[in-house]
Amino acid sequence: MEHTDNYPKLYGTTIVSVRKGNTVVIAGDGQVTLGAHVIKSSAKKVRRIGNGDIIVGFAGATADAFTLLERLEANLEKYSNQLMRACVELVKDYRTDKYLRKLESMMLVADRQHSFTITGVGDVLEPEDGIMSIGSGSVFALAAARALSAHTDYDAEQIANSALKIASELCIYTNNQFVIEKIVI
Repeated sequence: MEHTDNYPKLYGTTIVSVRKGNTVVIAGDGQVTLGAHVIKSSAKKVRRIGNGDIIVGFAGATADAFTLLERLEANLEKYSNQLMRACVELVKDYRTDKYLRKLESMMLVADRQHSFTITGVGDVLEPEDGIMSIGSGSVFALAAARALSAHTDYDAEQIANSALKIASELCIYTNNQFVIEKIVI
């Protein structure tokens, strides 16, 4: 996505989600970068919402991510913590609201039943294999997580941690200070 104003685009995160066995995990690094400068190395981009039954990780512009997060939380409250319904309603808002359409942020969300990517263009996507990733190092983390899931006996948390470690070694906008949240199903 091209950034058109005079300020450098905010980069600096990798978020990965892995659903395997009886566990779903969302994990993310802590780096926030502005241009060529690390602004913060310990940001918390993965957190629990709702009644603690839902985990979310976000990438992109921080204020935009918090705007989407607040909208998602309001939808969760309105629709009795039904994650799929709350995500679909958020995306409806995303597509119809002129302000929301300009937001530069994406989210991964998961509960006991579902995992979704909420894209920066207003889509709700559910992974076929239970693995998804967003952010600057997402391609590295996604490839690593898929390989680890297919070729090791690692559990979801080990896969997510290892995938982020690999991404942090390849993506200059991703560091090795991880926040990992999990739900046991």
